[in-house]
Amino acid sequence: MSDIPADRRYAKSHEWVLNDGDGLVTVGISDYAQESLGDITFVEAPAVGDTLSAGDVFGVVESVKAASDLYAPIGGEVVAVNEALDSAPETVNQSPYANGWIMKLRPADVAQIAGLLDSEAYAAETA
Repeated sequence: MSDIPADRRYAKSHEWVLNDGDGLVTVGISDYAQESLGDITFVEAPAVGDTLSAGDVFGVVESVKAASDLYAPIGGEVVAVNEALDSAPETVNQSPYANGWIMKLRPADVAQIAGLLDSEAYAAETA
């Protein structure tokens, strides 16, 4: 398993949030999550314009092993989805913290990010 980036926060359900610094956050799944799922064959993302609350199911990741719901780590409005995953869902396996991002949100309350796990706490959670 690769190192857990310290520049983002993590949900216990294995989604990560990266504050882009421009009023938006990027959301994806952790290396631990993609490794647990195995070869990802399909990613269902939300629609641009959807409004999510923290804990809402916002999509599904399907793999050769299982299908797993994705949970919004914080609330906000979906402003972009990674359309490249439609034709290359395996990008989540290859690059979970960079090219394999799933959506971008405009947070309803940026303070919710502080309630998520930092990289050390997430590492302990997945040890």
